[in-house]
Amino acid sequence: MAIDPTSKHPVLERVRALAFAYPEVSEKISHGRPTFRTASVFVYFGGGVKGGDQYDLSILVKCESVEEQRACELEPRYFHPAYLGPAGWVGFDLSDADDDVWAEAAELIDCSYRVTAPKRNIARLNSGEGPNLGTQQWN
Repeated sequence: MAIDPTSKHPVLERVRALAFAYPEVSEKISHGRPTFRTASVFVYFGGGVKGGDQYDLSILVKCESVEEQRACELEPRYFHPAYLGPAGWVGFDLSDADDDVWAEAAELIDCSYRVTAPKRNIARLNSGEGPNLGTQQWN
């Protein structure tokens, strides 16, 4: 069962906090799931495998390259998402996430943002605006 996109579910709230740490981000519900975007989507919350498992507590992020996508999908926490997988997106399961998993999720979101955001937003990141992934604390 998909998470209510308007809910305050703790995993969704943590994904929101990670996404909204970036410049000019908005949230929009698309196909019943929250998406986080600038000019285009850089994170989808929840997804599944075509004809297979649903990962309601997951994120879908855009990879820098096909090689990166293939390497990710060899790891057990990753999956090839329906419909978006062929376009270079990868799914990352957040169920039973610990601090290491959240650190990896933050890095994936950062990479996806940098791949999809307008150049002016990347310039803002490079000048120091946005999250400091090395010092971000979660309680």
